[in-house]
Amino acid sequence: MSKSQEKTLVVVESPAKAKTIEKYLGKNYIVRASMGHLRDLPKSQFGIDVENDFMPKYINIRGKGDLIKSLKKEAKHADKVYLASDPDREGEAIAWHLAHILNIEEHEACRIVFNEITKPAIQEAIKSPHPINLDRVDAQQARRMLDRIVGYKLSPLLWRKIRKGLSAGRVQSVTVKLICDREKEVQNFISEEYWTIGVQLREKPKSILFDAELITAQGEKLAIGNEEQAAIVTDALEKEIFCVQEIKKRQRQRKAAPPFITSSLQQDASRKLGFTSRKTMMLAQQLYEGIDLGRKGPVGLITYMRTDSTRVSEIAQKEARDYIEQEFGIDYVPEKPPVYAVGKKSQDAHEAIRPTSIEFIPAEISKYLAKDQLKIYTLIWERFIASQMNPAIYDTLTIAIKAGEYGLRAAGSQLIFPGFTAVYTEGKEKKDKDVFLPELKIDQKLMLQEVLPKQHFTEPPPRYNEASLVKILEEKEIGRPSTYSPIIETILARGYVVRVEKKFEPTELGFVVIDMLEEYFKSIVDAKFTATLENELDEIAEGKVEKNHLLREFYGPFAKTLEHAEEAIGHVELPVEVSDIPCELCGRMLVVKQGRYGKFLACPGFPECRNTKPLLKEMGVSCPKCGGNIVERRTKRGRVFFGCKNYPDCDYVTWDTPLKENCPTCTSFMLKHHYKNGRALLYCSNEACETRVDHPINKELEKLREKATAKEAAKREPESATVPVKAAPKKTRSKAKKTTAKKPVSKKPILKKKIEIKE
Repeated sequence: MSKSQEKTLVVVESPAKAKTIEKYLGKNYIVRASMGHLRDLPKSQFGIDVENDFMPKYINIRGKGDLIKSLKKEAKHADKVYLASDPDREGEAIAWHLAHILNIEEHEACRIVFNEITKPAIQEAIKSPHPINLDRVDAQQARRMLDRIVGYKLSPLLWRKIRKGLSAGRVQSVTVKLICDREKEVQNFISEEYWTIGVQLREKPKSILFDAELITAQGEKLAIGNEEQAAIVTDALEKEIFCVQEIKKRQRQRKAAPPFITSSLQQDASRKLGFTSRKTMMLAQQLYEGIDLGRKGPVGLITYMRTDSTRVSEIAQKEARDYIEQEFGIDYVPEKPPVYAVGKKSQDAHEAIRPTSIEFIPAEISKYLAKDQLKIYTLIWERFIASQMNPAIYDTLTIAIKAGEYGLRAAGSQLIFPGFTAVYTEGKEKKDKDVFLPELKIDQKLMLQEVLPKQHFTEPPPRYNEASLVKILEEKEIGRPSTYSPIIETILARGYVVRVEKKFEPTELGFVVIDMLEEYFKSIVDAKFTATLENELDEIAEGKVEKNHLLREFYGPFAKTLEHAEEAIGHVELPVEVSDIPCELCGRMLVVKQGRYGKFLACPGFPECRNTKPLLKEMGVSCPKCGGNIVERRTKRGRVFFGCKNYPDCDYVTWDTPLKENCPTCTSFMLKHHYKNGRALLYCSNEACETRVDHPINKELEKLREKATAKEAAKREPESATVPVKAAPKKTRSKAKKTTAKKPVSKKPILKKKIEIKE
């Protein structure tokens, strides 16, 4: 067979990836998808021979027989086989299993890897195949076997001592403990009162007012604990003469955040978009594998999304700098491309998450992307562009003010150069507002307008949300970036924690399991021990530690602890909350159970009686249709809505929260509409009420609603701008295609989707 007729089989993980790669390779290449793992440890048995030096027993995954047969046939007729699974440990293990199935020698140069699915990257990978990295395979096997040991040895103990169906995980248990510990802090927190005092001052009559805050008394930091102390200080300040003591002017720079790594992408997507880690990674995977861009065909839009490195290639930096200079001007381009520090434990195997090409501007390719794909891609694109721009520069002014024995401070700042903020700010950052202070002089007297004492109470530490939980897992080195999403999904699925208003709260079951593990298996729920194991897994991947040595070191003490716990632990009774509602099928009183989406009622006669009912939380307001009680319900996917208790006889439903507060115009109950940015809008539930939306309470929020409406309308016309930034030059906008404006979003909050009620 001539060289031009040689056939090469390339095996990747997903069909989308296969379709994109096939476009860049010639007709002599066949690209097929393995659909992930083809071999794994068996589900029905332990699958690890401890006595035979931890020999794993791998079997072909059920349901993949036809796929394996097809791949074998393709490999038999191919002259070469390249394994192109993802460039991480999991991908390396998939390639290793594929090599076993397709009868490829381990040391054969059959492995190709690429950080981005672009033509140059694919062609370069094809030119330089290499053998499978067995150290990385061992690291993946060690993690898999450690998790199997904990799960398959510890879970049966939980079944016998607590209840059937429970399971324990090596990394998941530590995560649940973090959430339980935070909940205990919240429950044990004692709030304390404190007061702050601000003053409004002006330079002279009718000049602009500015604010200052009381800081010290007699040179010491002042703490005011109650209203009486605040009143004394307020009275004293009203009698004092205010005088400028010191003026400090300086320039402050604020640097851009580095391009995304896996954890920071998950955190910012949670803060800015409200996405779960699972949803973020699913969308990023789609963007990495390839999106069909019309005539261009399937194109990989971002680099590999499982990474802990902020490194960026010189080619990508050059492309970004050229774009920034063209669209914003030379002042926005740093003298040298920025280099961001890499974390201590970073493997630095891949680049940061960035667009594969700057030319794929979000607004220009929006018609090819689903709504959520566009949101994630825009986030990645803007963050990368911003990371290559100059810092923002502020002029700051701090004025120290003397009033008798009291010291006050006024601070002002003004943005004089937007830098990277013209494109992007992190989700945790509030956009800086210009605060202007008048031009003052040392020893200048000021006029007091008003003293403003304000009461506060200390608050408990906040419960973890998606972003803060990922952040603490990263800080404590629990798991690795690619594992954060499955960790969170697993502990939710097992019922150890629930999401309440986007915050994680442990269930009674979670507390019971963690208390037992903490008493008898302290190392399993110890964050430092888990982090040490993760570091040893990294050392296996680097060839510094032998896989079986780690397994032996772990298994010996664990097996002894397991034996001791089996004898010492008696049966643990979970607390049972009995309701006053009888079961319609057997007459027993229903009990409160905890499920994935919260509490529900179930018959205690399970499994003989399997009757369940939703546990309805009454909102304290009457249905406007039939007069019944409005209750909180959930859709089949767990989303909260509110409806009449008399459903299905009454079909009143709303996404917005009913309030006991009555409308002052018509006395109907009020509704609260929540915006994604955290703000809320109050409006009357009575559709005929003349102040339904234009209620006095909403005056401050009216502007916010109008901005949201305008922003939504702008999103519906994606071709109206070629650069998705506020400071885009006019010349860019002039290139936009003209589109017909669509009808603005209605002011009245409406129910957009049909609600499926979960009984």
